[in-house]
Amino acid sequence: MCRPIRNLTQMRGFDITKHALACFGGAGPQHACAMARALGITKVYIHRYGGVLSAYGLSMADAVVEEQEPAKEIYAVSSVSSYGFDENLDPSKSTREARLENLVQKARSALIKQGYSEDCIIIEKFLNMRYDGTDNAIMIKENVNLKDVRLPFAQTFVEQYHREFGFELKGRDILIDDFRVRAFVPGFTPTPPPMVPPLGSPTPLGTSKAYFENGWEDVPTYKFEDLNPGHELKGPAIIVQSISTIVLEIGCTVFVTGDGDLDITVEKKSTCDETGIGEKIEVEEDPVQLSIFAHRFMGIAEQMGRTLARTAISVNIKERLDFSCALFTNDGGLVANAPHIPVHLGAMQSAVRFQVEYWNAEGREGIKEGDVFVSNHPQLAGGSHLPDITVITPVFYEGSILFFVASRGHHSDIGGISPGSMPPHSESLKEEGARIVAFKLVKDGKFQEDGITNILVNQEFGGTRNLKDNLSDLRAQVAANNSGIRLLHELIRENGLHTVEAYMHFIQHNAEMAVRFMLKRFAAEHGTRAHAIDYMDDGTPIELTIDIDQATGSACFDFNGTGPQVLGNINAPPAVTYSAVIYSLRSLVGQDIPLNQGCLSPIEFKIPRFSLLNPSDDVGVVGGNVLTSQRVVDVVLKAFKACAGSQGCMNNLTFGDKKFGYYETIAGGAGAGPTWDGRSGVHTHCTNTRITDPEILERRYPVLLRQFGLRKGSGGNGQHPGGDGVVREIEPLRPLTMSILSERRTLHPYGMEGGEPGETGKNLLIKKNGVMLNIGAKRSFTIDVGERLMINTPGGGGYGKK
Repeated sequence: MCRPIRNLTQMRGFDITKHALACFGGAGPQHACAMARALGITKVYIHRYGGVLSAYGLSMADAVVEEQEPAKEIYAVSSVSSYGFDENLDPSKSTREARLENLVQKARSALIKQGYSEDCIIIEKFLNMRYDGTDNAIMIKENVNLKDVRLPFAQTFVEQYHREFGFELKGRDILIDDFRVRAFVPGFTPTPPPMVPPLGSPTPLGTSKAYFENGWEDVPTYKFEDLNPGHELKGPAIIVQSISTIVLEIGCTVFVTGDGDLDITVEKKSTCDETGIGEKIEVEEDPVQLSIFAHRFMGIAEQMGRTLARTAISVNIKERLDFSCALFTNDGGLVANAPHIPVHLGAMQSAVRFQVEYWNAEGREGIKEGDVFVSNHPQLAGGSHLPDITVITPVFYEGSILFFVASRGHHSDIGGISPGSMPPHSESLKEEGARIVAFKLVKDGKFQEDGITNILVNQEFGGTRNLKDNLSDLRAQVAANNSGIRLLHELIRENGLHTVEAYMHFIQHNAEMAVRFMLKRFAAEHGTRAHAIDYMDDGTPIELTIDIDQATGSACFDFNGTGPQVLGNINAPPAVTYSAVIYSLRSLVGQDIPLNQGCLSPIEFKIPRFSLLNPSDDVGVVGGNVLTSQRVVDVVLKAFKACAGSQGCMNNLTFGDKKFGYYETIAGGAGAGPTWDGRSGVHTHCTNTRITDPEILERRYPVLLRQFGLRKGSGGNGQHPGGDGVVREIEPLRPLTMSILSERRTLHPYGMEGGEPGETGKNLLIKKNGVMLNIGAKRSFTIDVGERLMINTPGGGGYGKK
């Protein structure tokens, strides 16, 4: 219940600890004190009619009429000579006031028709505004105190944007998306209650047994009607009302106001860290607390993700949600992540550990408070592929590094030989874009814009085509990490450092035990050895032999037999294989556990050097992260006899020109299993992104989406049929370079236990005269106006004979 409150407050830049928690409803007062304590709120207010507050409020509400109409106008033009706006230019002035006044007349007339006097009507004007090149608009109310200021809405917009997102976007125009007017007649406003002298505690009706954090308590019970203004109670206590029940937690005090409402003061939870007792205490693992902390850690990662999605600029991160956020121990071990992109997660652990070792090595400057690190090199720095840039921030507490938080986002362009930085035919890493092994993105609290710009722009095969978006998204990743740090500090203040550290390790140990149990169970049913092999479209094998120690639940994942690295870009660094395996193991465990380092603790890896899954540090890998990773998952699940093959591909489409680059992954069919049909039109396994909304795609980029739907019949037949792929057809509005990087165009996704394989995919270029050309699985080409690209994605394999 606390997560939605955090999402509505902290995500919008409000300090939740400075607010009071207003509580209503029949059940709300039972949880209000506990929620307030968890949120760091010290005041809870419960109205005397809280159980029926919605109905009571209707009788006192304002009479409101709102009028709104869409717009597409420029409000403020960015100044070329400064970071502000050109106050001599006001492009919307000629129409803005006229359109707002027209809405005012409509709203006012509607209230007059309802019988209200014109003299009682109050008017508020709003503009729904956003920065050019972004999609999240903010509704800005007219500030009457700024009427003498030129472009007053701009000033308010910038202030509110900075509060919500933590930074401003320099050099961008401000646009108007909507005009809005609110006309209202104020309802009845009750007068504040008089101050009343304290009366002490009333006599309880009796006592009841209630369970609190300290165990069972004999709790005094009071009748709400017996409480008079000035009465004061200390928790624990239960107050019974005909329309509600109020639970007063331990350490909380309630005072009855002059109106008979309840004003509750919540005492902050005392921890050993806050009381100055520095001795390390032994924390015993509690199953209930384990679940609570698992959700708290995951909630922090989710909050980081929401902050990143709101503050980012690019469609890739804001709309497609192609990013991941996670928490790590001080040695870089993954603790918890939000359910973001599976292929990022095992690799992020490698990235964090590399930065710890790199900056703490002899002769380097070390890790200091105010530092933020950035990297993306797949083979050297734990990256997945170059467009996935990782931002890592140490979490300091009383001068020591306790944890790390990190966010990895796919940037739509970082240079290289083709727009979108996903070239289908790259043969070396330098052709795929900017390479960052280790760089301090923030040093001593200052964003190193010049340094990161130099890295992104000065590349042998051309620098980034979207520098402004890169810089904005990197700032957004820093902001996301900062939100994670803030929430971790709150968790420490609430529960104590030793408890938080202990449960981080308990959660990892719990995941380890769950994986060991799953491996033992599999060995008992199917034997201690499992084997599977599958092939990339070029014939390169991926072979896996799993040997399980049934006594301990350990296992060796041996990839000997996998083909050599290729002269292309489907090579995958070891971190990608770790990610694929950790995702597969987590999927096979029949428990609700966070995906973390513990899942890999029982696993030993054997990956041949210079193979497809362990290449040299100079070869192309951009396809390994998005194609080979999917095949590794299929091979692991095939070895465990879990389900049929899924589409085995992310269907990577990029397009652009010298001014921009765009990237998306396209859904397909999922493989069926022993008790389920394969899902149709979904992103499978290692990808977990969304597709860009058609409205956003066509507004932001010079293309038309001609077709997007299911590819009927492409899933494999069986007792449980595989999911269908999709058809996606795009037409450019100006000549563009398009690139497709895909797999499963030659070899079918496998069926299992007699189920039929899924259909292979197909990429077609439709010429102006209607002729269709099969362009193959990996191709970069120029597409002209009037031509169309049609992508048919693979279906999933079926399971069992029909």
